[in-house]
This record gives sequence, structure tokens and C-alpha cells, in this order.
Amino acid sequence: MTIPDQGDPSASGGTTPPAPASDDLARGRTFESLSVPNYRKFFGGQAVSLAGTWMQSVAMAWLVLQLTGSPTWLGLVIALQTLPILLLGPYAGVLIDRVDKRRLLVSTQTAAALQALLLGVLTVRGDITVAWVLLLSVALGLVNTLDNPARQSFVREMVPGPLVRNAVTLNSVVVNASRAVGPALGGVLIAVVGVGTCFLVNAVSFVAVIAAYLAMDAAALRPSAPTPRAPGQLRDGLAYVRRTRDLFIPLCMMAMVGTLTYEFQVSLPALATDTFHGGATSLGWITSAMGVGAVVGGLISASRRATGIGPLVVSATAFGAATLLTAVSPSLPVAAASLLLVGAASVWFLSLGNATLQMTAAPQMRGRVMALWAVAFLGTTPIGGPLVGAIAEHLSPRWALGAGAAAAFAAAALGASVLRRTTRSVPR
Repeated sequence: MTIPDQGDPSASGGTTPPAPASDDLARGRTFESLSVPNYRKFFGGQAVSLAGTWMQSVAMAWLVLQLTGSPTWLGLVIALQTLPILLLGPYAGVLIDRVDKRRLLVSTQTAAALQALLLGVLTVRGDITVAWVLLLSVALGLVNTLDNPARQSFVREMVPGPLVRNAVTLNSVVVNASRAVGPALGGVLIAVVGVGTCFLVNAVSFVAVIAAYLAMDAAALRPSAPTPRAPGQLRDGLAYVRRTRDLFIPLCMMAMVGTLTYEFQVSLPALATDTFHGGATSLGWITSAMGVGAVVGGLISASRRATGIGPLVVSATAFGAATLLTAVSPSLPVAAASLLLVGAASVWFLSLGNATLQMTAAPQMRGRVMALWAVAFLGTTPIGGPLVGAIAEHLSPRWALGAGAAAAFAAAALGASVLRRTTRSVPR
């Protein structure tokens, strides 16, 4: 749905205001959810913790390539981090709807910190092996199976309905700002002090977000009533999504894009090393370029309130075009420039889909709906990660990115076809 812009005369029926007034209003809306104290604490904690998370992501990719020399192995490791989401995500959604989400998030973030600490200690001591990497990847996946959908649905408890789209988009902005900072810092740390330090820094960074959750004013939250335990709740959630078009189609679009397009953790390291013959610093810079683009795109998107399938079709098309441009880039600087566009389009698509689900889902179903979103976004990686890794290894990283572009175009075509059928079915 679309919430009318208060600066649009068609929304108010009054005198047409001057254009600058509308621009000022849009700028004022960009950070409006930060006026909510609990969300402001959440935002600050996330900003610190996610920089460490992205640092670990780059360090893990570099560690796996050092240990194996294979993009296919890297795809397998990333797949194992998300396999639990694919297998257990829907059940996690049922659990999330039954419990206090803030307490659950404190527990999951603590577990993630311990995973990073163990990974760092093993790497610094020289005891890390591929077997340890695989085991700890599965452990992180189990944590994220609960943490990701709980964190997504918790946004709706911190801010009122009209601010949900803004809050979701600003959350995407901080994720991608961290993507700009974390990988660049990670590349420097890898070159100067080694991979293990990145994992240890990430472990310490979790203190910020755990402290933010504990410092929140519980009385100011808007928690949905816990869903009582009952048989058939998973089946009820799936049936609810299937019969609700504005939930089902965005989830299908996200599954297509999540499987092949969002596999940048696999395709970008291969692009940096195999195509452009760079090192850790090159990987850090192109990943950071994508993060910078996402921040800019997210700040622009944060002032918008439109949600629904129509805007998703436009954003998916832009995402596919930008990814295709990266695939055909002749040099590393051109690829970095095109990744600015990829970052902007990716956060546009992601925040639109997330906000559409948040605004459409009934409160008692929100945990299950957002768990399915996590399955579509992250849980598809066990399929897409190894596939993209194999394409990058046996064809080229350019073909891997091209497959991602094709998936985004296909998702846009799906959404457009549904809209066309809906338009034709409306009586004239």
C-alpha cells in the first residue's frame, strides 16, 4: 500500500505547496524513527556490532580461500551458515511468536559473541582447520535462525506503524554503512595483524548491541501478545501467507533474488582475486563500495513511505541492471563504481520487501512471516551459495554475477505479471 505524502496536494486536496516544502518534509522524514528512544538505542548498538559482523564476513572469506583456495568451498561455508535457517526457519517463527523477543535477542547475541570468540582464539593460536570452520559456521547458522526473524519483527515493537518503513530502511542503512566500514577495516587488519584479530574484534563488538537491548525501556515497547502454544501453528502460518497476495508474492520474489543475486559473499571475493587479480585490500574496497552505495540509497529510500508489489518490481529491475553492469565491468575501479549502484538497489529492494511484510502481517503472525522472510533471504543460500561458487570457479565470477542479474529480472517479471492479472480482473 502507499501512504499519501503530506506534501502532495492530491493527498490533502488543498493549495499546491511550493516544491521546496515537499523536499524539506522528505528530508525531515529520513531520520524520523530515531526520535523513538528505544529504536535510537537499537540503532546505535547495531551500528557498532554490525561493523564487527562485516569484518568477520570478509575475514571468514579470506580464511577459507587461504585454507582451500576454492570459491566452491567458500560457497559451502556460507551455505552452512544459512542451512539451519532453511531447515528450521519456519519452526523458529512459531517459537518467536510465543516468547519475549527482547530477551530472546539478548540470548542470541551472546551466543554469536561466543562463536566469534572461539573462532578468533583458534585462528590466532594456529589451530583453525576447515573442520572447525564448518562446525562454527553451522553454530552461527543456528543462532541466526532465531536472531534474524526475531530482530526483524522486533522493529515493529519499537516504533508505531507509520514509522515502520522508515525504521526498517534505517536498519538497512546501518547494516550497509557497517558493510562500508567493516570490510575496509577488516582488509587492513588482515594485512597488518592477521585474520584472527578480526574475529576477536567482532566478539567484543557484540557488547554494544547487548547493552542496547538491556537498556531499553520495556514499558515503551509495543509487544504483540505471545501466541499460546497450540497444534498446527506452523501450518496455520504457511496457509495465512499463501492466501495473502501481498505476503506471498514478495516472499517468492525474495526467494528468487536471495538464491542467486544476494550471494555477494561468494561472487565478490572471486571477482577480486580471480578476475582482477587483487588481494584482501581489493576485496575490502569493492565490498565497501557496495556498502557506500547502500547507505546513500537507503537514506533516499528512508524518506519514502510507499510499499507493495509495484515498487518491488521497479527495485528488482534496478537491482538486476546494476548487477549486470558489475558483471561486465572491464576493471576493478569500474566494478567498484557499479557496485555503488548495486548497493543502492539492493537496500531499496530489501527494505521495500521487509516493510511490505511488516505492514501487511497480522501481529500474531509476524514472527512466522518474518521467519519465512529470513528463509527466502538467507535460507536460500545453501542452494545458491554452492551454485554461485561453482559458476564462479568453472565459468567465471562474471557469469556468477550474471546469474544473479537474471534472477532479479525474473523476480521483477513475476511481480509485474501478478499486477497485470490483478488489473485485468478488476471490473471496469
